[in-house]
Amino acid sequence: MTRDLIRKLATEMSLRREQVQRTVTLLDEGNTVPFVARYRKEMTGSLDEEQLRILLERLTYLRKLAERQDAVIASIAEQDKLTPELEAAILEAETLQTVEDLYLPYKPKRRTRAMIARERGLEPLAERILAQDITRDPLDRIAAPFLTNDVPTTEDACQGARDIVAEHISDDARTRDTARRLTRQRGLISAVLADADQDPRQVYATYYEFQAPLRTARPHQVLAINRGENEGALRVRVEAPDGEIIERLARLYPPDHRSPFAIHLEQAITDAYKRLIAPAIEREARRALTEAADRHAITVFATNLRGLLLQPPVRDHVVLGIDPGFRTGSKVAVVDATGKVLDTATIYPHPPQNRRDEALAMLERLVQAHGADLIAIGNGTASRETEELVATLIRERALAQYLIVDEAGASVYSASPLARAELPDMDVSMRGAVSIARRVLDPLAELVKIDPRSIGVGMYQHDVDQKALGTKLDEVIESVVNRVGVNVNTASPALLQHVAGLGPKLAERIVALRDAGGAFPSRYAVRQVKGMGDKTFEQAAGFLRVPGGDTLLDNTGVHPESYPVVERLLHHLDLSLSDPNLARQVRDRRAGLDVPALADRLGVGVPTLTDILDDLTRPGRDPRSELPAPVLRSDVLKMEDLRPGMRLKGTVRNVVDFGAFVDIGVKQDGLVHISEMADFRVRDPYEIVSVGDVIDVTVINVDIDRRRIGLSMRD
Repeated sequence: MTRDLIRKLATEMSLRREQVQRTVTLLDEGNTVPFVARYRKEMTGSLDEEQLRILLERLTYLRKLAERQDAVIASIAEQDKLTPELEAAILEAETLQTVEDLYLPYKPKRRTRAMIARERGLEPLAERILAQDITRDPLDRIAAPFLTNDVPTTEDACQGARDIVAEHISDDARTRDTARRLTRQRGLISAVLADADQDPRQVYATYYEFQAPLRTARPHQVLAINRGENEGALRVRVEAPDGEIIERLARLYPPDHRSPFAIHLEQAITDAYKRLIAPAIEREARRALTEAADRHAITVFATNLRGLLLQPPVRDHVVLGIDPGFRTGSKVAVVDATGKVLDTATIYPHPPQNRRDEALAMLERLVQAHGADLIAIGNGTASRETEELVATLIRERALAQYLIVDEAGASVYSASPLARAELPDMDVSMRGAVSIARRVLDPLAELVKIDPRSIGVGMYQHDVDQKALGTKLDEVIESVVNRVGVNVNTASPALLQHVAGLGPKLAERIVALRDAGGAFPSRYAVRQVKGMGDKTFEQAAGFLRVPGGDTLLDNTGVHPESYPVVERLLHHLDLSLSDPNLARQVRDRRAGLDVPALADRLGVGVPTLTDILDDLTRPGRDPRSELPAPVLRSDVLKMEDLRPGMRLKGTVRNVVDFGAFVDIGVKQDGLVHISEMADFRVRDPYEIVSVGDVIDVTVINVDIDRRRIGLSMRD
């Protein structure tokens, strides 16, 4: 059955029908979202990646809905029970839940009490209850024709008839909708302590006597009580307004108190709700809460991951990375500006060895031997003790600067097959120090080597729908990688596989061909890779970069399909790609251009020409370089040094619903509560800060005993 999904999408998203049609066609043809967003703006009306993903997600749902509608209609038609009114109701359904409600009376069921009652011939009696027959006959006389060995008494007959009526009421889409709506509006989610032995550290103490309206329960509360329930510590239930729901159902099936069947209809209504409807609605409500909480948690994780991946690289430094530790020592690795490992060592400045002077001497030797001018310290165990050691080195020897690096996931990378392939002769623990050092030089290139769920910038990431989380995080990585662009001659397979159109196998083949034959001289040279077809090259080429290649354009976001347009543009401007001042000259002349008229003359769309001009004025641009650089430090602060009113510069490490945790250079991250983020009311912290942001904060309180620091971003 045909439906105008394009028109529906256009209406919902306030877009033009032809705009949606062209976009859907592009996506159906296998084009990737980054490619469509960047290189098909004329066709999509310049929809950005977020809009495209929303459109694709909604299109997928509508197609699934249409497929289910057709299947349900076919199933009911096979039973010879399809009416024009029912078919119309199914086709007009806006959600899958509505379709399932309409299908419920016709859906094959397991053997039920109502089925058994029908087999015993009690349906006519049930029909009289539903009809609320008015008769003077006593109930015994009415029930007499239905009595059998299986139905020996009048009460048995009435009970069986009520079972049929209860199922009929339960299967009515109107009753389900009424119960569902009132439960969502007035229901509560509650939790109580189930078994104290399952929560010895009282992690869930907040929820031992917890109650919140379904409408306002916070995502982190839902995820917490779900986890507590799964661990056996909590007992959770939905409390619905049962009395009000039963009263509303009685309006749909009104008892007539002149009828001897009135009391039986009332009992059937109560039974239908409590036995059949309420458990299903409770499951639905819990599932809806969990799905909403999952979506929120996944969005939080994705937002924070994007901020982390977009942290600006610190280029052209020789970096000494330290993975701190106590008993097994701190691992040290020196890498050059390309990430190549120059030297490694293990130092033991902390308990139990306490070889501090020896460690200082080793660090000084490594710094001087390799010209290291930046020290990166992992933020895990012994981080602040190591920071004090490094600060002493800098203070006494005037060597380098340092910064704290979030080491989350470094141990996961260290033990991975990729790490073994990259650093085959290195101890697992030493690979972590290399990863920490490389994260400074290019956070994106290093972080894509790690399962994003191990990076730890979300909340309850192991409790949410793992498939949905994985899909969303892959989208974020794909988006960031293609926004930044990838140097095809230096990128690892882990980075290349996220380029639009590529995947793990092609990424490995690209690196293998590069290792065997040397650097690629141009984007077109990548076509030599086995399996790189026309479609794949079209999707990937614009996001690959070849610095110093055959043409300047290979180090820009200009797609090879537009190279002829650039030639015509430069001819029109009387410029040349070989001109060393090309960027400045294009920038100077751009102000006087009539871009729409020029686009028409060059035979290209205005959005594409605008992008070409942007790329020519900033060839080799890395969008991350426009963000604030990481905070470099030369001395260490202690919590005892902090005083209310101090102004400090810090780095946002994590963003949650109630605020942001900020590294200000002491052992404990400080919290900027949502109420301290601005001089106006902030509803969403993510509109104010992102992970990786460098911000100015004021210390408002310090609690040394509880290791808590309160910060403010307000003026």
